[in-house]
Amino acid sequence: MKLFYAPGACSLSPHIALHEAGLQHELEKVDIRAGGKLESGGQFGAINGKGYVPALQIDGGPLLTEGPAIVQYIADQAPASGLAPAAGSIERYRLQEWLNFIGSELHKNMGSMFNPAQTPEWRAAASATLSKRLDWLVQAMGDKPYLMGERFTVADGYLFTVLRWAGPVKFDLSPWPALAGYMQRVGERPKVREAMADEGLS
Repeated sequence: MKLFYAPGACSLSPHIALHEAGLQHELEKVDIRAGGKLESGGQFGAINGKGYVPALQIDGGPLLTEGPAIVQYIADQAPASGLAPAAGSIERYRLQEWLNFIGSELHKNMGSMFNPAQTPEWRAAASATLSKRLDWLVQAMGDKPYLMGERFTVADGYLFTVLRWAGPVKFDLSPWPALAGYMQRVGERPKVREAMADEGLS
């Protein structure tokens, strides 16, 4: 498998999943700021017409795009890893519920703050929505170490990736102290650290 990624972007989520699953993979760096130039040459747009990461080239198969779909595919290639509950179980639908919540409510709002065209009014609206969603998130997690309980899943890799953006976009997470402990817990996982080191992230 080959993962097309940009350092620190949402592609970090499937990158973490690949390490946690123990799957052999290649990496192809995409320079987003250079219009999608591939590190090996050529343009990412010729591979993925959507033009954004992540994308996973399956060995002998198709290209898979969209992070939540990719991480579930990865988890299903290594079921013993416990990165996703069994297909068809209510727990699997809970995982999908988390992935959709992170993607639609957290990723989009936090990610919008990277846009240099964002006006103060737009930022204020995105921040207000994000704050409400984080209030709910912290309450829903309670004292569980991970989103779905005692076991780390691909949803945790995704949430960790999105919350890491708070620093660069200057969104203050201090009103939610429980998130600091969560980020430290996930960030200290050996496989998470390996994925981050691959991308040159501290």
